[in-house]
Formats: sequence, structure tokens, C-alpha cells
Amino acid sequence: MVLAIDTCLFACSVAVVDGERVLARRVEPMSRGHQERLAPLVQEAMVEAGLGFDRLDRIGVTVGPGSFTGLRVGLAFAKGLAAALAIPAVGIGSLEALAEPERGNVVAVLDAKRGQVYLQAFSDGVPVSAPDALPIETAAARLAEFAPDTLIGTGAALLADVRPGVRVVPADVTDPVAVARLAAGRSPVPPRPLYLRAPDAKLPGGKTLEA
Repeated sequence: MVLAIDTCLFACSVAVVDGERVLARRVEPMSRGHQERLAPLVQEAMVEAGLGFDRLDRIGVTVGPGSFTGLRVGLAFAKGLAAALAIPAVGIGSLEALAEPERGNVVAVLDAKRGQVYLQAFSDGVPVSAPDALPIETAAARLAEFAPDTLIGTGAALLADVRPGVRVVPADVTDPVAVARLAAGRSPVPPRPLYLRAPDAKLPGGKTLEA
């Protein structure tokens, strides 16, 4: 039994999955406020699934790339709950979660702002590149190497002109069921945040937040 959590992108998302059965799925679009909404949403999903927390075997949580604040919220909650339940928490990249439902040659692309994108390529769900943060021009050149059938994510439209006829899926949230499926088959290595560049937020004196 897997509880999946995603707070990296533009939603607070939770799913409870038992093998191929989806027992609960909640996706609430939001750009901020994940911290206040996550715990109640998890509770609601568990009630919908008709389960106590003691029935969970593991927790899957997205670790980035995405919102620095959002991914910290989800990661801290997942690790805390996993410790309380004495079950493993498993980290899942947001790019692989975006690509999981798709087949063929797929490139997941997130708009990282500042003229950059986060990008990772997959073939039938298997990664064929590491996640990376690239200037849009560099990403466009890299795209020619991958020859994707599908571009998915908030940055998909930024690269669509590079490959005419490519299928564009402008997703701005991951499916928590995809997160659960990936977590179910993943070795239970403690999750760590995936930071592909320094945070945008600045502290007084021009210092950046520590990753």
C-alpha cells in the first residue's frame, strides 16, 4: 500500500494505491499554501481509501525539480510520517513522474524561468538522460538528439517548434498515481531533494538560501 505525495509543481496532490487499484486520488491546484493543505489532504485521502495509516507499506514523494518551498514541504512531511510509521519513504523525480504515463520517446520539460528549462528524456518510461537545468537554446539542441514523440510539462511549448509535429502535453501537475507506481517499484533509499540550480530567493545582503 503506497501513499504518494507531490507538492513540487502547481498542485497539492495525494494518492493511495494498492497494486493496480487506486483507492484515493486528490489533486488541488495551487501555487502556494501547500504546507497548510497537505496534512488535511492526506487525511481526507486515507478516509476515502478506508484505511488506517498502519496499513501503509511505503510513502512516495516527489523531490524536484520544482518549487523550492513546495518540495521541502512534501519531503519534510513524507519523511516525518514515514519515521512515525516505521516505513520507508521513497523519492521520485518530478520529471519522471510527469513522463510515467507516456510511452515512446518522451521528454519531460519544466519551465525553470530565467530563460532555462528543467529537462529529462525517457524511452518507454526508462530514463535515457539525467535531469538537467539548461538554457532554452541548449535544450533545443539537446532535443534534436532525443527525437521525442511527446513533450510534456510546463516547458513543453517552449521547445515545440524545434520538432514540428511533436505531441505537446502542457501539464503543470504530476499525477500522484504515477508517483505511487514509481515508488512501489523503487528501492527504499531515503529521499533527498533534487536541486538543479540555486534558489531564486535572496536573503538580505544578496546571499542565497542554502540548498
